[in-house]
Amino acid sequence: MIGFNYVSHAQEVIFAPSALARLREGVERFGWGRLMLCASPSMREAGWISRIEVSFGEKLVALFDRVQPHVQDVQVQEALALAQETNTDAVIGIGGGSPIGMAKAIGFQLHLPIVAIPTTYAGSEMTPVYGITHTNENPPRKVTVNDPKITPRLVIYDPELTLDLPPSLTASTGINALAHCIEALYSKTRNPLSTAAAIMGVRHIHNSLFHSFQEGRNIDARAEMLLGAHLAGFSLASVSMGLHHGLCHVLGGTANVPHGIANGIVLPHAIHFNADVTAAQLIPAAEALGISSNGINSKGVIETMAQSIFELIGRMNLPQRLRDAGVAESELPRLAEIAFQNRTVQSNPKPIANVEQLERLLRDAW
Repeated sequence: MIGFNYVSHAQEVIFAPSALARLREGVERFGWGRLMLCASPSMREAGWISRIEVSFGEKLVALFDRVQPHVQDVQVQEALALAQETNTDAVIGIGGGSPIGMAKAIGFQLHLPIVAIPTTYAGSEMTPVYGITHTNENPPRKVTVNDPKITPRLVIYDPELTLDLPPSLTASTGINALAHCIEALYSKTRNPLSTAAAIMGVRHIHNSLFHSFQEGRNIDARAEMLLGAHLAGFSLASVSMGLHHGLCHVLGGTANVPHGIANGIVLPHAIHFNADVTAAQLIPAAEALGISSNGINSKGVIETMAQSIFELIGRMNLPQRLRDAGVAESELPRLAEIAFQNRTVQSNPKPIANVEQLERLLRDAW
């Protein structure tokens, strides 16, 4: 018999061209009047911070516009202090996974509502998770927090905000979105909604990612890719992650590999590792990627899918090996040890019994 369990989240999503112009009306509808904005320096350069400053005027009481990758603990403490000093009553994050992750960390710790405005395909706007890198540990370690209250209350999707996303970030965050779908499909806690969203997400990503990479100003491709990323984030929001994202968190927090780059390197290897256990769940993803199952056994189809994704990553000029991302071979045993202790890695559908399994995977990816 079928059985499943999931938690849904009270959330408003506005998805439309020029949706940023509707941010103020969305915020006012909730009655929030003292706002803090979290962003990376690139958002100032792109002009999006100025748009928000003009829109809100004095209601924007705090600005933290120097968020660094991997949400570092020292910056979280600075931003928390700023939010408390200014009596902030809602936190806005605009940008990729790190600025939105910062907003989620502040909002959750201070019991404030969160607004997310993604400008990449990282998907953090939909999930009840954030990670903080503990920089005072040796080696640094990324720790994730998971709670339904972390999910942003209002999300603004504006494809126009992605038109200037560089090809490298288009590719890496797009592969991140694809990875969300893959893990949602074979998650130990998958459910009918997560599965349906993941399959549709793969289809939209397949249709639009490479076009967005090649033609950055193609608004139709950008809109479809953003829709795929939304569905990908939605699919992952109500299920547990596994080996793939657990390894990516370790590579980011400990080896400082950008999250999207880590996703691109790890994804084909994680699919291969799990293929003998998860093939049945991943067949719909293979079909959505245009891979025929005629005359091939299910595991063979999934192996073909992993190879196809590996080749796509190469066509988009992303690093395909850990060595290309600056990871030294001598680091692999330590990374495997840390990953083995990671609770997300241990939630993988295929049991991981020993560190050696992880070290072999990392060596294959190196």
